[in-house]
Amino acid sequence: MHTIRYRLLAAAAWLVLALPLGAQAADLGAVAAQAATASAASAFDGVVEALRSTVVAAQVPGAVVQLDAKVGDRVAAGQVLLRIDARAADQNAAASDAQVQAARAALDVASKDFERQKQLFQKNYISQAALEQAESQFKSTQAQVHAQVAQAGAARTQTGFYVVRAPFAGVVAEVPVSLGDMAMPGRPLLTLYDPAALRVTAAVPQSVASRLAAGTLPRVELPGLPAAGQWVVPLRVQLLPTVDPGTHTVQLRADLPAGQTGVSPGMFARLWLPVPVSGAGASPAVLSVSSRSIVRRAEMTGLYVLDPDNKPVLRQVRLGRVDGDKTEVLSGLMPGERVVADPQAAAHAR
Repeated sequence: MHTIRYRLLAAAAWLVLALPLGAQAADLGAVAAQAATASAASAFDGVVEALRSTVVAAQVPGAVVQLDAKVGDRVAAGQVLLRIDARAADQNAAASDAQVQAARAALDVASKDFERQKQLFQKNYISQAALEQAESQFKSTQAQVHAQVAQAGAARTQTGFYVVRAPFAGVVAEVPVSLGDMAMPGRPLLTLYDPAALRVTAAVPQSVASRLAAGTLPRVELPGLPAAGQWVVPLRVQLLPTVDPGTHTVQLRADLPAGQTGVSPGMFARLWLPVPVSGAGASPAVLSVSSRSIVRRAEMTGLYVLDPDNKPVLRQVRLGRVDGDKTEVLSGLMPGERVVADPQAAAHAR
């Protein structure tokens, strides 16, 4: 009796082992990865930049005694943002003004003396040398007045450096100083950018850049925004003429329309370029898989792909945009490779 049971078990095991591997793959629901045909566009990662951004630095030394700006504030052109202790500079300016007044008084005396000397010379009461000496004294005093006026103007200009104003209307992005900090010439005080003028910059391979048609505009994707505002058509595109010798890429800049809510410099973005995805010399095709086959574990995103022995192997991939129940795979998968549609079954099959 036991012998018959062992023979039946051995026969059943032989039947399981005799099943073709393709049948096991079919049980996992493997589907071959196909090139996406819904869109003839390639995606390139980029970043949002401000067309007009500046770092306001100190021009004079002194303690920060007033700070009227914080990160995120919208400021108007010419608005006071920060003040530096200017008491010593104000005193220097007052001293320069006093020196100007003294020099003008001396000039008035020299001018009257020169006029008297000219009258005496006309009546032959003094010599030519005495007249020339009086004229020289007048011109010297006049030059001193001009020098004192210029010095006073420089002192007044210097006092203006202690009041930091916004060079243009924008948003305060960074304030690296606090009240009481010591400002030194060249030290950054705050960073300001114009939110009405933003662009997306991406590094595009030189081979792709050479195939861009003149006048065509890419689509900008902003994944960090709500679904209603993720897609934007730029106003214009600029392809820089220089090529990075290390990566052989070209900088592509796409200017965004004004009034984009929630967009700020540093945000992640994608540029979808209308370039060919097939044919001689074309860029690699973008693959599309079922969204249900994607495996997400912590920071890893992957797919179960069947190896040559029809065994499911978890492979990390980089995903693109989602179109219905399909998700584009930008890297990590080759056309024709079989992807397991049921990742849970693949995990148990391993």
